[in-house]
Amino acid sequence: MAASIAIVNKSAPYGSINGQESLDMALAMSNFGQEVSLFFIEDAVFQLVKQQTPDKIDHKAYHKTFAALNFYDIDNIYVCQHSLQKRNLSEADLCIDVTLIKPSQLTGLLASSNHVMVF
Repeated sequence: MAASIAIVNKSAPYGSINGQESLDMALAMSNFGQEVSLFFIEDAVFQLVKQQTPDKIDHKAYHKTFAALNFYDIDNIYVCQHSLQKRNLSEADLCIDVTLIKPSQLTGLLASSNHVMVF
C-alpha cells in the first residue's frame, strides 16, 4: 500500500525556491507510486495565479507545470479559501482546478496523511 504524503506550501512563488522544490517533490513522489496531496496556504496561493511573468525577474515559470499534475495522478489539490480572500483572489484567478478548504479543515486532512512536508 502506498504511503500518503501531504505537501504543504506556505511560500510565495519567487521569494525562495520552496515552490519549485515542493512541486518537484510532488512529481517525484508520485512517480514512485506515493499518494500525494498538495496544500496551498498563506502566500503560497500566489503560486497558482494565472498569467505570471517570472521571466521579468529572471525566474523560471514553474507555475506552468501545475497543469501536468493530473498526468501524475495528483488530484488532491487543496487551497485555503481564507488565504485567497485575504489576498483579494478567487478560485477563478487560479491556473488549475482546486478544492477550496476552510482553515478548520486543514488539520483533519493533514492528520489523514502518513507524512507531512512543509515548504
